[in-house]
Amino acid sequence: MAGHRPGVTGRPPALFPLFAGVETLPGVGPRAAEAFAQMGVTRLRDLVLTLPHSGIRRRRIARLAEARPPEIVTVAITVQRHSPPTAKGRPWRVHCSDGSGDLQLVFFHPRKDWIESQLPAGARRLVSGKIELFDGMAQMVHPDHIGAEGSDPPLDFEPVYPLSGRLTQGVVQKAVQAAMARLPQAGEWIDPTLVAREGWPAWAEALARAHAPDGPAALSPADPARARLAYDELFAHQMTLALLRRDRRRQAGLATQGDGHLRDKVLAGLPWPPTGAQRRAVEEIAADMAAPRRMNRLLQGDVGAGKTLVAFLALLVAVEAGGQGVLMAPTEILARQHFHALEPLARLAGIRLEALTGRDKGDARANILTDLAEGRIDILVGTHAVIQKTVAFHDLRLAIVDEQHRFGVNQRMELGTKGGHLPPDMLVMTATPIPRSLALAQFGDMDLSVLDEKPAGRQPIRTTVVSDARMAEVVDHLARAVDTGARAYWVCPLVEESEAVDLTAAEARFQELRARFGDQVRLVHGQMPPDERDAAMADFAAGRARILVATTVIEVGVDVPEATIMVIERAESFGLAQLHQLRGRVGRGSGASSCLLMYHEPLSETGRRRLTTLRETEDGFRIAEEDLAMRGAGDVIGTAQSGLPRFRIADLERQAGLMALARKDAQSFLERDPAMQSERGQAVRLLLWLMEQDRAIRLISAG
Repeated sequence: MAGHRPGVTGRPPALFPLFAGVETLPGVGPRAAEAFAQMGVTRLRDLVLTLPHSGIRRRRIARLAEARPPEIVTVAITVQRHSPPTAKGRPWRVHCSDGSGDLQLVFFHPRKDWIESQLPAGARRLVSGKIELFDGMAQMVHPDHIGAEGSDPPLDFEPVYPLSGRLTQGVVQKAVQAAMARLPQAGEWIDPTLVAREGWPAWAEALARAHAPDGPAALSPADPARARLAYDELFAHQMTLALLRRDRRRQAGLATQGDGHLRDKVLAGLPWPPTGAQRRAVEEIAADMAAPRRMNRLLQGDVGAGKTLVAFLALLVAVEAGGQGVLMAPTEILARQHFHALEPLARLAGIRLEALTGRDKGDARANILTDLAEGRIDILVGTHAVIQKTVAFHDLRLAIVDEQHRFGVNQRMELGTKGGHLPPDMLVMTATPIPRSLALAQFGDMDLSVLDEKPAGRQPIRTTVVSDARMAEVVDHLARAVDTGARAYWVCPLVEESEAVDLTAAEARFQELRARFGDQVRLVHGQMPPDERDAAMADFAAGRARILVATTVIEVGVDVPEATIMVIERAESFGLAQLHQLRGRVGRGSGASSCLLMYHEPLSETGRRRLTTLRETEDGFRIAEEDLAMRGAGDVIGTAQSGLPRFRIADLERQAGLMALARKDAQSFLERDPAMQSERGQAVRLLLWLMEQDRAIRLISAG
C-alpha cells in the first residue's frame, strides 16, 4: 500500500474483495440478494458491518430428562416414527426419544421427501430448538438445527441478525462467515496508544468477535470489539468533516475587520453587561470574520441565553468594516420578532435596520431593494424573501441563518451567493440545544460557539405539573394574577400534526377565556392574516391584552419580557425540546415567572418522564440529552432535513464520548499528517474508502 494514492473512482486493491456483490457468496441467490438489498446490504462490505443485534443461548444437554421447558436446547435423539397429518391444517409429527424421555418434532407443511430423508426412522440426530410442553408432551416446533449425531453442533450463543424478505438466520449466518473469510489485511488507522489504552482488538479481530458473541455482554456498545468498530465508523465520519472544515478554511473570503465603535455604543446602552459566554462567542466570530477566509460557524444557545444580541454584535462587525449584514429567519412571525427586538439596538448604534418579507409589496418593497443595493441599509432582517433574485446587496459581509434546520441546503447556498465575487461569512444559529454527540455528527464541519449562560437578572422559572381536571382552579389562579397586572401565554393542545385541528382547539379555548376575561384575551395562530396576528401580538406586548391564546406559532422568537405566566395545555403531547422552547417565552424579564404543565389522564410513562424532566431542570442541554435518550437521534433532530449520518454500528445515544474522542483525534491527526502519506495515513485512507466517505476521498485526491 505504501505510496498508493487511490483515485476518485477506483478503489484500493486491498479492499476489492469487500466491494464484491453479496450474490458472489455461496448460498446467496437472486432472491436472497434482493432481500439483502432491502436491508441496504448489496456488497460484502455492507454485510460484515451489519452486526447481530441479539443472541440466542442454546444449552447443550446430554439427556432429554435434563430439559427445563420452555428453553432452547441442543440434544441428541433417536427418530422412532412419523405421524403425517390426518387432516388439512394439521402438523406432521416426528416421534423421538433418547431413553430418558420422549420428544415430538413438529412441522407444518413440510415436503414428504425432505422430512423423511432428514429424519429417517431409527436414525440418531442432533437437534436444536425450543422445547415446550403441549398437553403434557415435550415438543419442538420446526427445529432450528437438524444434523447427524457427531456433526458440528450450533453455537452455545448464536448471533441473531436483522432480516428482511425471506431471509433466514441460517442464510445470513452462512453469508457472514463466507464474507469474513474474504477480509483483507489492513494496517492500523487508530492511534496505537489509544488502542492500547482502551484494550481494543485489531480491526479484523474486532469484526470476528462482534460476529461471534459469546454472551449478551458481547452485544453491548461497551464491549471492546464493538466499541472499536463504532470508533472506526465515527473516526471516518469525523475525518470527513475535518477535511471539509479544512477545505472551507482554504476558501477565500473578505477580511472583515471592525473597529468596535458601533458595538461599544450598543454595549454601553444595555441594562446589564453581556455574559462571559456572549463575549466569548462575539470574539470568536469577530476573529473568524477578520481572517481572509470564509467563516462557517454554528452558534448554539439555550433558551434565553442571548443569541439575538450576539447575532447583532456580529452584524455590527460587518457594518463597522463598511459592509452590510443580513439575518434570515424561517417564518414571517419570527423575522418580525427579530426586527422588533433589534430596532432599539440599531437606534443605540445609529445604523439603519430594515425588514423584508413576502408581505412587502409595491413602492415600499421597491424602496427597500433600491436602498439595499446602493448601500443605504446596513442590516436587513427577513424571511426567504431575502434570497430572491431581485434582492441585491451593495457589500454583503455577513449572512446569519436562524433556526437553520427549517431551511433547505439550497436556500442557504442561495444566500451565500449574495456577496458578489466572494461569498459572505456565514453564521448559523439554532435556538434548540442539541446534544453534543449530535452536534458533532451534524455540524462537525463547522466551528462551534456555545452560549451556556443566561444573562444577569433572569430569575428561575417555577414549573408546576397539574392534571387538567383542575382546569377551574387554574383559571381562577390566572384571574388573580391578571388582576395584579400579570401577562400570560396559554398554549393550546397539540392535537395532531394538523394546523386545522390545532386551530379548532385554540379557538375553542380562546372563546372560553374571552367569556371570562373579556377584551383582555387575544388569539394568534399560523393561519391568521399577518396584520391581524401582528396586531394581536402588539396588543399583548403593549399590555392592552393580558392573555395570549396561541398554537405553537410562539415556540421561538417571541420576546415579551413582561409576560410571566406560561400555561401549556395537554403538555404531554409536546416533545421535550418544544416544551423547553415554550417555557422559554417567560422568564425573560426581571419578574418572577411560572410555567404550568397541564396533562390529561391517563398519563403514559413516557409522558410522565417528560414532564418530570421539565419540572426538575431548566438546563436546555441536559433536557436535550434526556430527549435523545427517550426518542433517538432522528426524532430529536428531525430526520427530514437533519443531514444526520446513518451509522451501522455506532450508537449516538450511548456513545457520545466516542464521538467527541473521534473528533479530537481526527483534528490532531490532520495537524500531524496533513497529506496523509505516513503509514498510518495510508491506513486512514483505506478506512475512508471502507466507510464510503466519498467527500473525504475527493478532497484527499484534490490535494
